[in-house]
Amino acid sequence: NLTDAERKLWSQLRYQQLGGYRFRRQHPMRGYVVDFVCLSEKLVIEVDGGQHAEQTDADEERTRTLEKDGFRVLRFWNNEVLQNTDGVVEVIREALGKSR
Repeated sequence: NLTDAERKLWSQLRYQQLGGYRFRRQHPMRGYVVDFVCLSEKLVIEVDGGQHAEQTDADEERTRTLEKDGFRVLRFWNNEVLQNTDGVVEVIREALGKSR
């Protein structure tokens, strides 16, 4: 089940709305399930709730593992997505532009 923040961001990413890039949600990778990924651009997007403030070591290890495979990882807090969706989408758009 998606959180409210994940649902809101997914509404911006699905159906190739963001520059024609295809995103997958809840995608398994290297023993983890990432919130969103654009495989063609090797971009992972994680939307973190309050519990992640207490598991920074695990999140950093997850990021390192994905980066070893050449993926870039963007992390956003739930409240960022809910309160500043346009800003979050712009950061993602810029990251996609840098991959070209």
